[in-house]
Amino acid sequence: MSVLSEDEREIVALAGEFVDARVRPRVRDFEQEDTYPAEFIEEMKKLGFFGLLAPAEHGGVDVSAACFARVTEELARGWMSLAGAIGGHSVITYLIRTFGTPEQRERYLPVMADGTVRATMALTEPGGGSDLQAMRTHAVADGDDLVITGSKTWISNARHSGLIGLLCVTDQDARPAHKGMSVVLIEPGDGMEVSKNLPKLGYRGVEACEIVFDGMRVPASAVLGGEPNHGWAQMMRGLEVGRIQVAARAVGVAQAALGDAVRYAQERESFGKPIWKHQSVGNLLADMVTKVRAARLLTEDAARVLDGGDRADMEAGMAKLFASEAAMEVTLDAMRVHGGYGYSKEFDVERYFRDAPLMILGEGTNEIQRNVIAAQLIARNPIT
Repeated sequence: MSVLSEDEREIVALAGEFVDARVRPRVRDFEQEDTYPAEFIEEMKKLGFFGLLAPAEHGGVDVSAACFARVTEELARGWMSLAGAIGGHSVITYLIRTFGTPEQRERYLPVMADGTVRATMALTEPGGGSDLQAMRTHAVADGDDLVITGSKTWISNARHSGLIGLLCVTDQDARPAHKGMSVVLIEPGDGMEVSKNLPKLGYRGVEACEIVFDGMRVPASAVLGGEPNHGWAQMMRGLEVGRIQVAARAVGVAQAALGDAVRYAQERESFGKPIWKHQSVGNLLADMVTKVRAARLLTEDAARVLDGGDRADMEAGMAKLFASEAAMEVTLDAMRVHGGYGYSKEFDVERYFRDAPLMILGEGTNEIQRNVIAAQLIARNPIT
């Protein structure tokens, strides 16, 4: 039985119709030239996709995490970059609605819900990678302001975002280091520079940039929740949403690859019969559909835990880990089903294969996910 309400099922169906009618027929126009999909973004605003996690009282659609994951899957089935365009934005939406002051919620949520302001999050640093506790970007109090210095890298949507959720150090003496971190809500301005777009294997169309802060001044009231040094716990909660979203992206890419492989295996014949009837190809399809189904169920399970109000760090980590690895395997197998054509840009399977690694590396590498899962497994099952 579906965990989605009737209204939520209609929203998912709307996303699927948008993908099939608008995105899939034209994705190559944008992807091959690495062109920002402005017209798709405008349509997504009108369809409410930027307001999925915003409260209804602030103009949002206010769907469950389970519905959010399914919409993400549909978008990624068409083009993973479009799912990425709402990824960090939705995490920041969740953080502001959960931890923001009344003033922060009133200021940002309505314009984020309709896509007027799009947001991104800034965590990774050039020398830090997944080691967030080695963070060097810091904000120093100066009267009623914070002065921010440092840099962040691989920031998706950096050039098109009007709000950045920056995780930085606000107490450099704190031990352990994460107890001195805050999320600061930053609007682009003087003292902040967005670099050139970083070239990427896949995830094209949506930019990833380095951001440099050189003594940027923001009001102290820009700290999420109004009180400094709570940012680590806040962001870790937000990353549960982010990892569910990345898992759903992986499911969408894998579903697209599976769908193309199933179609091609019925159309293509060799030795007098459709290639799916050859056991080597049939076995590939059987394994592919099993992996996609398992990845979707893990993602749905993590979303249900989050919707229930419980911590979903372990469940989100498992979903992200399994779904991303499955997507990598399924996209490669789809290329095998297509044979030499799978290596050609005339078929979409080569794009799926280029997009799949991002989900393994992004939102915390899968090596980090394994650490999170193991730590939570022990924490939930201590020796008595």
